Amino acid sequence: MKNYISKFSKVLLTASVLALGACTDYLDKAPGSDIDENEPYKNFRNFQGFVEELYSAIPKVVGNEYHCSWNLGEDEYWEPSDTRPLAYFIDQGNYRPVVDGGTFIYGFPKPDDGDPSGTERTKKGNIWKLSWYSIRKANIGLANLDKLTDATAEERDIIKGQLLFFRGWNHYMIMQYWGGLPYIDHVLPSGETPKLPRLNYQETAKLAAADLEAAARLLPVDWDQTAAGRPTIGNNNFRANKIMALAFAGKTLLWAGSPLMNYESTGSKSYNAELCKQGAELLGEALNLAESTGRYELAPFSQWSDLFYYADRGTRIPGLKEAILIHNNTDILGASMWNQRNDYFCPLVISSGVKVQPTANYVMNYGMQNGLPIKSWAEADSESGYDPTHPWKNRDPRFYKDIAYDGVQVVKDDQGTAKEEVKYASLFSTGAHRTSNALKSNLTGFIETKWIPQMTKVIGTYNEYELCMSVSFMRLADVYLLYAEAAAQGYGSPSSKAQSFGMTAVDAVNKVRARAGVDPVAAKYSSSLDSFMSELRRERAVELAFEGHRFHDLRRWLLLTERPYTYKTRLEFDRGAGMDYKNPSEARVVNLREEVILERKLDDRHYWFPMPTADVNIYPEFGQNPGW
Repeated sequence: MKNYISKFSKVLLTASVLALGACTDYLDKAPGSDIDENEPYKNFRNFQGFVEELYSAIPKVVGNEYHCSWNLGEDEYWEPSDTRPLAYFIDQGNYRPVVDGGTFIYGFPKPDDGDPSGTERTKKGNIWKLSWYSIRKANIGLANLDKLTDATAEERDIIKGQLLFFRGWNHYMIMQYWGGLPYIDHVLPSGETPKLPRLNYQETAKLAAADLEAAARLLPVDWDQTAAGRPTIGNNNFRANKIMALAFAGKTLLWAGSPLMNYESTGSKSYNAELCKQGAELLGEALNLAESTGRYELAPFSQWSDLFYYADRGTRIPGLKEAILIHNNTDILGASMWNQRNDYFCPLVISSGVKVQPTANYVMNYGMQNGLPIKSWAEADSESGYDPTHPWKNRDPRFYKDIAYDGVQVVKDDQGTAKEEVKYASLFSTGAHRTSNALKSNLTGFIETKWIPQMTKVIGTYNEYELCMSVSFMRLADVYLLYAEAAAQGYGSPSSKAQSFGMTAVDAVNKVRARAGVDPVAAKYSSSLDSFMSELRRERAVELAFEGHRFHDLRRWLLLTERPYTYKTRLEFDRGAGMDYKNPSEARVVNLREEVILERKLDDRHYWFPMPTADVNIYPEFGQNPGW
């Protein structure tokens, strides 16, 4: 990447000097201060330097300047004494400060956080501004493609493919939160007020998907296997490629065909089968390429945590060969430290931070290893084998990876000085983790360990380890599940499959489950589309837990305002006799009950974020979202 950027950086620097000295006499200019306007585009190296800024403008989810709240469904509960996390505003139905600024908010996205200083969070955590900027830059590049004369056919295709990818992808990123938009496919004159009306969601999505599919036809599967990618070989993993573009094109169409988007566009609250079918074909093509080339692979379950974080392994980026596109990894080590590990870990080990825990109702999505769901925390179920007196036993193996429950060792006590209640999670109702710190005690009965090491080092009384986190906008398991949904809804049955891929919808879900050692979808859940969707929704909740997908899923399924999805709950229970810390999953529990902490009072307007007031007022054709 450095090779591509170096020369273009010099061009930018020269241009900046020229602009600053524009009022001086021409004869006073330093020799060489004038540059040809074609310079950034004349060859592949220069043009790729121009394109590199689009990668730099990918939003940053995890940042070291703030506490990062990006799970906005019913999945997490932040300590109620701190009202700054983005999830707090979503829970209260108060979306306005998120987009109009004036309030310092911990989270992602933020069109404006009222901070004029140009800090990292303003520059890198701002979906609205970054996406519109990137769309304009992509259009400028496409408008100047004819100036790329010193390049091979492969190099021209790669440049055009990346520009089309970022134009489509950035429209998709904004649409997720704000709905249909004007689709900007040309360079808008800077001195004129635009008059482009907003399209509905499906109209916008079709144009974005067309750009993404066109990009896929131009981009390689693997940059390392191209002459153009050879100068940066080994550093091309997250560059736009054919599989990435196909997968996002398919996802864009599935989103457009989902109930919320179909309702916004046509007035029907059902799926749009034709859009789902088109999405299934593109997603199937992406999976077919992934499997046939080995470019992307599901990671072994033994390396589950390597998809999300590394501890004490320097700046190595997590994700393995499963991550397809990750968030902006600027200062990835520093951004993952301090607030991130402090927020997730228990207050008995780290008392600082704004504490966040998984909700009990969300954790219930983690069913049994036999693949069957849990219907209630408090009721035994002979079919699944769930027993409320042993609620941690025989659970989906991902439960043990993502969640620390009562009795689990959470501190690696190298010095042998940690108290038992610190070393092992004491999460029963009167346990130390629930009662020792009135302000920051654990409120739900669970600790989230998907993003932090469950086993930590303790040096004296201070917890210390290097944490390197990476949030994926898309990973391969997500593509299998997107395909399953699109194929089932597009072709009308869980046993359906796209023409582009050999798996049925049920096969794709089972592929993801098999990696984790979970039994296949039971026959009773694959006999009809409705029953299959209940398991697919649960599978997405478990496989993609705490990765930022849940809020979008609940919205597009038109479930955000419906009970029980409006609830956030905790688990209350007493610890039974005979706790064996070597086998906490066998622990006996008594008086188990689920209690509501919060019910979100949301209505139809909360399915979309409000448009920033300043931008809506630029011209009347842009329009505000309903209810805002």
